Amino acid sequence: MLFLDELPEFNQNALESLRVPLEDRKVSISRLNTTVTYPSEFMLIASMNPCPCGYYGSQEKRCSCKSEQIKKYVNRISGPLLDRIDIHIEVNQVKYSQLERKEKTETSQEVKNRVNQARKIQLERYQEYRIFSNSELNPKLMESFCKLNSKSKKILEIAFDKLGLSARAYNRILKVARTIADLDACAKIQENHVAEAIQYRSLDRKYWNNR
Repeated sequence: MLFLDELPEFNQNALESLRVPLEDRKVSISRLNTTVTYPSEFMLIASMNPCPCGYYGSQEKRCSCKSEQIKKYVNRISGPLLDRIDIHIEVNQVKYSQLERKEKTETSQEVKNRVNQARKIQLERYQEYRIFSNSELNPKLMESFCKLNSKSKKILEIAFDKLGLSARAYNRILKVARTIADLDACAKIQENHVAEAIQYRSLDRKYWNNR
């Protein structure tokens, strides 16, 4: 697992160098007349603020950044790198009233149990293919394990055109939808699974749509 906090603060060349290992699960190092390739399988997790001051889009505090500053800040993260990140989630500032709520929520143990069950489903499903999770599905296997019904296809078609998604993002939506279905213990991907997966791909269009 590779966790990068304050993603835009990293050297842009270093960030762009992550694109190949994220896609191909290997990294090549060239020195003089020699090139060596190593396996490089990892989970990338990154966090960032929406702007230098951290309050762009906040309903609690006004952003003090100029539009040029915000654009320059988010543009440190390229579209091709974003395309290789499966899930984009915006976390809003927590209000005091939310901390005081006594509503019952899932415990960490309950979440862990659901995740472990989904992992078990995937291990059993792919045991003859020598892969371990949905993230490893190639296009051929996706045809078998990420089939959509007509309603789901229509939802994805509308989102694809509206959000201007790439072919890479399309494939990642299908894989995430497959995982969401596994978490629900559903053998087939349903419309709600596709709709939820699409939500995790729309955040980049909110902040990077003026490239």
